[in-house]
Amino acid sequence: GFHLSGTVTEPATATEPEMTYKVAISFDRCKITSVTCGCGNKDIFYCAHVVALSLYRIRKPDQVKLRLPISETLFQMNRDQLQKFVQYLITAHHTEVLPTAQKLADEILSSNSEINQVHGAPDPTAGASIDDENCWHLDEEQVREQVKLFLSQGGYYGSGKQLNSMFAKVREMLRMRDSNGARMLTLITEQFMADPRLSLWRQQGTGITEKCRQLWDELGALWVCVVLNPHCKLEEKSCWLRQLRKWGEMDVCPLEDGNYGNELPNITNALTQSSGHSQDSLARPRRTVFTRAIEGCDLHWQDSHLQRIISSDFYVSPSYQREGESLLFNSQGQPLWLEHVPTACARVDALRSHGYPREALRLTVAIINTLRLQQQRQLEIYKHQKKELLQRGATTITNLEGWVGHPLNPIGCLFLTLTEACRLEEENCLEISDAGDSKPPVYQHVPVTTGSQDSGESYLSLALEVALMGMGQQRVMPEGLYAQDKVCRNEEQIIARLQDLELDPVLVQTLRKQCILLLEGGPFSGLGEVIHRESVPMHTFAKYLFSALLPHDADLAYKLALRAMRLPVLETTAPSGDVTHPHHLVSVVPSRYPRWFTLGHLESQQCELASTMLTAAKGDMLRLRTVLEAIQKNIHSSSLIFKLAQDAFKIATPADSNSDTTLLNVALELGLQVMRMTLSTLNWRRREMVRWLVTCATEVGVRALVSILQSWYSLFTPTEATSIVAATVMSHNTILRLSLDYPQREELASCARTLALQCAMKDPQNCALSALTLCEKDHIAFETAYQIVIDAASTGMTYTQLFTIARYMEHRGYPLRAFKLASLAMTHLNLAYNQDTHPAINDVLWACALSHSLGKNELAAIIPLVVKSVHCATVLSDILRRCTMTAPGLAGIPGRRNSGKLMSTDKAPLRQLLDATISAYINTTHSRLTHISPRHYGEFIEFLSKARETFLLAQDGHIQFAQFIDNLKQIYKGKKKLMLLVRERFG
Repeated sequence: GFHLSGTVTEPATATEPEMTYKVAISFDRCKITSVTCGCGNKDIFYCAHVVALSLYRIRKPDQVKLRLPISETLFQMNRDQLQKFVQYLITAHHTEVLPTAQKLADEILSSNSEINQVHGAPDPTAGASIDDENCWHLDEEQVREQVKLFLSQGGYYGSGKQLNSMFAKVREMLRMRDSNGARMLTLITEQFMADPRLSLWRQQGTGITEKCRQLWDELGALWVCVVLNPHCKLEEKSCWLRQLRKWGEMDVCPLEDGNYGNELPNITNALTQSSGHSQDSLARPRRTVFTRAIEGCDLHWQDSHLQRIISSDFYVSPSYQREGESLLFNSQGQPLWLEHVPTACARVDALRSHGYPREALRLTVAIINTLRLQQQRQLEIYKHQKKELLQRGATTITNLEGWVGHPLNPIGCLFLTLTEACRLEEENCLEISDAGDSKPPVYQHVPVTTGSQDSGESYLSLALEVALMGMGQQRVMPEGLYAQDKVCRNEEQIIARLQDLELDPVLVQTLRKQCILLLEGGPFSGLGEVIHRESVPMHTFAKYLFSALLPHDADLAYKLALRAMRLPVLETTAPSGDVTHPHHLVSVVPSRYPRWFTLGHLESQQCELASTMLTAAKGDMLRLRTVLEAIQKNIHSSSLIFKLAQDAFKIATPADSNSDTTLLNVALELGLQVMRMTLSTLNWRRREMVRWLVTCATEVGVRALVSILQSWYSLFTPTEATSIVAATVMSHNTILRLSLDYPQREELASCARTLALQCAMKDPQNCALSALTLCEKDHIAFETAYQIVIDAASTGMTYTQLFTIARYMEHRGYPLRAFKLASLAMTHLNLAYNQDTHPAINDVLWACALSHSLGKNELAAIIPLVVKSVHCATVLSDILRRCTMTAPGLAGIPGRRNSGKLMSTDKAPLRQLLDATISAYINTTHSRLTHISPRHYGEFIEFLSKARETFLLAQDGHIQFAQFIDNLKQIYKGKKKLMLLVRERFG
């Protein structure tokens, strides 16, 4: 039969009752061509009931009754039987069938109806005709709906994962050679192209979001795979080409490099390095995510050499041809495939994806043999040019097209093809959950099958070799944020895969051999002696190599990692070489560096590499020196050097064992470098850096502390040196931590005092107080610091600083010195009539109280200064009140007599203060009345009451006040309501 029907029962669960579903499946030539099920499930995959019925039919064919097509059965019935059959059928399903039966009856009885124009009638149980298309059932509407839904969620709620699993489904279909693979990809692409965000992003000129970008890349790569199907029909290919061109011409179609800007030259059929560079990049054709697939449509598989490579493990050149140069074979007679590398790798990917794993492997081996030969030839060329290149110190030769981060992911593709051939499949590998906690793959060595003598190579060692070759390729940093980011991402992906490999002796040998080649490789290796200024840095790769090599060949590991530490794009002195690619000639932003968007990430990778080496070199003074020199030469960011210093410190001081002095000294040296780098530039982490350095020096020991105190001026500002460095060094904690004896303590203290005096001379405003504090225990140093303050007081210091030091002096028991400084501070101060909440008021009150407590002479000396500096009536009256409450001279300075009498406001010095206070009240009153609003009248009357209290302290005060009020009434008679209030209160 061609039609399978049945009922499927789903057993009851705790929450759901038992359910029965009717299922019908049509099939044709071993493919399910359509399904219907009563459960109404909408999904791109079959529901469980369809699967259950199919499996039942596969596993128990004899349990399923086989019947003739229904048309055959009907043919055997007579007139009465047919009538009976139809009536019973209608009765059994009258609600669903009756309207249709009635309609059909009307049409059959009408002579000119459409149904009567056709001979015979359809039969769903009979098979399709031999010419009909037959393909697996795919619910197209459902595919559209799901993709649309996932795209609308914009990469949230795991929709990116869902779309990736749809891509994986397409790959699976291609591998099973299911013709629906391309159909499903078309449906997905249509929905992607209809994504409303595309036009939005294009209008705003912003790039597509990161998650979405990666999905588009996978879409482009899948199309390359589809069009490179080695067995597709010509008409299929031309149909795909039409579609791809249509999508590529739409203005919302995303571009290959992720920017709406410049792209790489067309390279699909380029064999040479130099093609297309001279073109102006503005005139370059627009390259979309589909361009490579469009170019892929021009590729074919008819080349006889290619056919022989992929169809046999034993294809070798005849032995007589092995002398001399050949483009088809190497000197061992193994076939080569000289095609543009990413294109050749795309063929491998296509073979793998379309279910031809053996063929993919054979082509991979030919490509690797070609790469090896190229590596060898480049090495020979370099040996001839070496001297000249080393003199120049830079090279113009580099690959414009890197294989790592390339849209076709050539290296990843070869690596996967080779490792898949070596995977040990475990019994229960299907039971891995989706949570991503799958175990890393386990590989075994599988010998390479070749026609020549046994090479002793395995596919696994080839995988390692090609990954190292690709990652070590010297290449120019591509243009644009997306392409640059992709380089980093692809590199990390390849390294993650490499870390799954267990390095046995065979792989270690491959690793060493390739590392030596990379170090000697000249301009074609990113680890060669000379590189282009804009080469993609090798830090991440070198960090992997260093860790992998270290247990087996430490010298090689260090040589390689130290070579990779460079970052020439940041060396201002580096000769730029001849930048043959035009990207930067039309660069709109002229800047010192080309536009490296990922520079921050690259610098942090450089720092990671250095940190890895420091950790490994712990305890080895020679190695640490070399690493330290490399850091000082190559790392230009103070915050990264600081991070390295902190890393080194952490590793050098483990919680559970003794410190490692070698590494501690490196941490200190790096810390000192950071101090010098950030001394004159602003850095928000500077305080943290200074504190850390003192901690590190303390850990190193007393000599390190003495050294930083003695050379403070090249490391710290005067403020930092006194308030953080010297203060911490002299703290109780430091002395305890170092358990110093008396001479050592004295030496440190003496250095700290010298530093304090030097800083106070250089910056008295900010360092005087710290200097005094640090010199407290040494009389001569303290006197010197005090003298520095007095000398600076008249010119370089503010009243706030002077008042602060004066209070400190009083607190230390030097009241006369405090008075002198307070007097100096008063000369810098000016308080206007309306500044009655000025922060210096407390200082003024304190200075007057101090003078009053010292005696009449000091008070007499400070009052003229107060009168000159303070014009605020309420402050003056407050001082006056305090001075009349107690007798002066209560501080009891030795050798002074004290009368113990209260002072009169009629006599000097208080008379001068009283007069000043009264005139301040008069001036303030006039000032306030020039622009007073009715809501301030009440407040003003209170102010006048306060003024009266002060007036009354004078002998003729009541007469003076009465005259003052009369004056006000005269001058401000226009303010009737206010004057009424004045009359009410003061007569």
